Parts: sequence; structure tokens; C-alpha cells
Amino acid sequence: MNDVGDQAVQTEQLATTMLKQVYALLARHNIIPNAVQEQMLTSHVRAMAHRSVTGEPLPEVEAELFDEISPDSMRLAREVVAQFGNLPDEEAWLLSVHFEVAKDNL
Repeated sequence: MNDVGDQAVQTEQLATTMLKQVYALLARHNIIPNAVQEQMLTSHVRAMAHRSVTGEPLPEVEAELFDEISPDSMRLAREVVAQFGNLPDEEAWLLSVHFEVAKDNL
């Protein structure tokens, strides 16, 4: 298999593993995304897996945009990003938005 094929397989495996962990983490904290939120979160975690495998960087993100995210959502997002092991903190900023929005479903 070529490098692109290897990366695709690695990305899919990592995404599958991480999605299980993300949804288990959310369930433990009684955060249940609705169907649209789940689709968006799944897409984002798959993109995170792609960036983790390929080393592709995120576009520049401004920290101030995330000032209103709760410390709990940011902490959960950082926990997920830490599991990847090689992604920057900016990934947690973006991921935290999904958690924050889903918390409003309660």
C-alpha cells in the first residue's frame, strides 16, 4: 500500500478509536449531542485524526473567539486532544465549541 493509502487507514482507525472515546466521555458527563451536533462533532474528530496522522496544520485561530467557552467544556476538549498526543491546543479550542453547544440540550 502507498503512503496515502497507509495514512487513510491510520486516519480511519484513529478516528474510530477517538470517536468511541469522545462519545463515552460526553456520556459520562451527561452531554448528549442531538443528531446534527453529532454529525458535526464526528466530522470534526475525523478531521482531527487526519491532521494527527498527516501533520497538516490548522489555519490560524484567535484565542479570544473562545473566551465564552466554559472551563468544563475546555477541560473536556483538552482531555480529548491530549489523547491524540500530537495536536496543538488550538484543536481543543475548536472542539470545545461542540461540547459547549451540546450541553445546552439538557
